[in-house]
Amino acid sequence: MQQKIINPQDLAFQLFELHDVERVLGFDRYADHSRETLQAALDLALKVAAEEFAPHARLVDEEEPRFEQGRVVMRPEVKRALDVLRDTGLMAASQDYERGGMQLPAAVAQMCVGLLKGANVGTQGYAGLTIAAANLIMVQGSEAQQQRYAEPMMAGRFFGTMCLTEPQAGSSLGDLRTRAEPQADGSYRLFGSKIYISGGDHELSDNIIHMVLARLPDAPPGVKGISLFLVPKFLVTEDGRLGERNDVALAGLIHKMGYRGTTSTMLNFGERDGAVGYLVGEPHQGLAAMFHMMNEARIGVGLGSVMLGYTGYLHALDYARERRQGRPVGEKDPATAQVPLIRHADIRRMLLAQKAYVEGGLALCLEGAMLVDEKKHAATDAERRQAAGLLDLLTPVIKSWPSRYCLEANSLAIQVHGGYGYTREYPVEQFYRDNRLNPIHEGTHGIQGLDLLGRKVSMAGGEHYHELMRRMEASLAEARQHARLTGSADRLDVAMRAMAAATDAINGEKQRGNTEKALANATLYLDAFGHVVVGWLWLRQALRALSGLAGKGEQTPEFYEGKVRVCDYFTRYELPNVISTAELLQAVDTTALDMVDEQF
Repeated sequence: MQQKIINPQDLAFQLFELHDVERVLGFDRYADHSRETLQAALDLALKVAAEEFAPHARLVDEEEPRFEQGRVVMRPEVKRALDVLRDTGLMAASQDYERGGMQLPAAVAQMCVGLLKGANVGTQGYAGLTIAAANLIMVQGSEAQQQRYAEPMMAGRFFGTMCLTEPQAGSSLGDLRTRAEPQADGSYRLFGSKIYISGGDHELSDNIIHMVLARLPDAPPGVKGISLFLVPKFLVTEDGRLGERNDVALAGLIHKMGYRGTTSTMLNFGERDGAVGYLVGEPHQGLAAMFHMMNEARIGVGLGSVMLGYTGYLHALDYARERRQGRPVGEKDPATAQVPLIRHADIRRMLLAQKAYVEGGLALCLEGAMLVDEKKHAATDAERRQAAGLLDLLTPVIKSWPSRYCLEANSLAIQVHGGYGYTREYPVEQFYRDNRLNPIHEGTHGIQGLDLLGRKVSMAGGEHYHELMRRMEASLAEARQHARLTGSADRLDVAMRAMAAATDAINGEKQRGNTEKALANATLYLDAFGHVVVGWLWLRQALRALSGLAGKGEQTPEFYEGKVRVCDYFTRYELPNVISTAELLQAVDTTALDMVDEQF
């Protein structure tokens, strides 16, 4: 079947030319790999995505999981696809060989996951949560917890979740109330309710391992009093066998606008004697521990947003090439043949915007994935520290920028289809609904903006922020050596300077103690900052494309020419938005802050 998940030329370009993923093969961990083994993994993931995941994406949207007599009932195709994922080894693509993984570089492993997300984000959600939870246990858990729980998760026998949100707290985790009471045997009994728990109950695996935030009896108030607990659906004996059902009850399912294939649940812990749980890491350090999973999930959200936007773009492009409607503006004779939609300038404008958003978003996510490997495996402490700092700085951007602009790509895909796009007979409306969750979960735009502006930009005395600026300036200097890119470089330079001035103005307010005023427009800052970063990545794509046009690449001349033109589009049409936003930010505008409740 013809797949509309990814453009294979773009995937190869982004991985092997733009990001040069083969350079990480110099790290000892990846010494066994080659270009051929990496490509084989990607080919396998695309095959599984196209043949096992994509065919039932519409079915799980139309027949979402049901809550019947205390259990979840769902389409059988979901389990079959996840079984194939497990059997191929893709479930643990990034894990160690000895744990059944492929030990793939982060960027390639992320793309294997991304292809599945683009095909069927609902079904992939179960696997994505499981691996993130397993990784958390591998970093924070004891050796016994790793063997008893994480290894079966990576093998696909157990699945996993993260349980943060409570009805009265929402995103304000400092207000959570779930309590954990210590027991004589070293375990704990948990009592409380959690909501919006993706994958919180199903019958797709032998067990479900919940990673739960709760409070110990002596916990201080607020986020400093949160601990992390591992709570299995079924208790597990020392020899790995399943025991009795734990005191974790499915209270009901939440019915979503999209993303319907992944159950969203309400869970009650401790309806009887308390749910048996085990402390992971140190007491009162649960939020810091959970951030290992949350940050991984945030990068996954960004990539999921990209891939839903990407498949929408490819569907719109195909439709625009095939659908004949209207005639060129200057053609007045109704007897002449109608032309394909793509002949109309406004359709090309919308396709250009989609291409700019999704291919720019993909470059952003892969930039983060490359930093993951550099953080772990670079040769020197200084290089590892620098990569870790840049990854921390970019994580809120990686999560949020694609969540907004690749969702906009989905909206434009509907527009290209016209009235057909608004009907359920075409898949682009489902892509939009599925993607609409991504600006919300794993931290809303507002939360990510506060994280970026309130902490990340100024951490380590601004060291990582200034390193990012230095890297951008180096790309500007390289671009100015090419006549075709001087205009794009100049426009990016203006946007960078505007954002730098805004950053200085806001930091000044923070230093004067005006924190609420300084952070009032943090979401606008995040949006503009993300545009500058993606503009930089588009400039880098154009630089590599010019090299390809000079005979130093693997793709077609038309492909490379398209990259240069989209870079020009992004800097002409998108970056000017940064200037007006930066003016508001430089003024530390308080219009929204000054509006009081009674005035609405």
